[in-house]
Amino acid sequence: MSGGSAKPKRRKAAGAALRYEHRRGRPAVGRPKRPDWGCAVGCAVIPGVFVLLTPLYFFDMYWGHDLWSDLAPTWPGGAYAFAATVGALVPLVFLLWVWPLTRMNWKKSKPRSLGWAAASLPGLAAGYVVAGVIMATTRPKRRRDWDSGCYSEGGSCWVHVHYPWLWAVGLVATLTVIVLLITLFVKYGGRSSPTAPSTSEPEAGPTPRSPSGTGGRRPPA
Repeated sequence: MSGGSAKPKRRKAAGAALRYEHRRGRPAVGRPKRPDWGCAVGCAVIPGVFVLLTPLYFFDMYWGHDLWSDLAPTWPGGAYAFAATVGALVPLVFLLWVWPLTRMNWKKSKPRSLGWAAASLPGLAAGYVVAGVIMATTRPKRRRDWDSGCYSEGGSCWVHVHYPWLWAVGLVATLTVIVLLITLFVKYGGRSSPTAPSTSEPEAGPTPRSPSGTGGRRPPA
């Protein structure tokens, strides 16, 4: 037997545990895939815009010329007074349409929200009428498109020739009503609620033993 002692062999280190990392862009296992509504919304924009603009087109075609050649000149004060009336109606009909929509709360009450949505429809219809009256005075952007129909009685070119300051009168009326509405809202809608009654206890009155409230002590000189 050999007298030397053999050194114990060192054990090998255990291999590192495998780690599985989630790659970016790869759907996690077990999570439902959310539907992509981007395409549906994009495809609905063009038909929606067409549906909204169609009534304005027919309004201009059938009533635009008669409106400015017959109704506007006979309006009390003339065509400029008619333009001021239309301009003043712009913020009013917009408020009539939007205000009921701000009262809607689907989580709280769906029937009541539907009722507020129905209440906004008259404002929407009035907005279409006002927008149709304004669009009846809109001339084509390119001058070469100002044909005989544009210059015919009641046409958009005819309106601008006979009433050149029509747009200024309507704009001033619109801004004036907006300022008045903001002033009324700040004056009456921004009022603070009445002060709540104080909940603090009243001060204790003097006791029978001490009518002066000094507890029998002599008041300072």
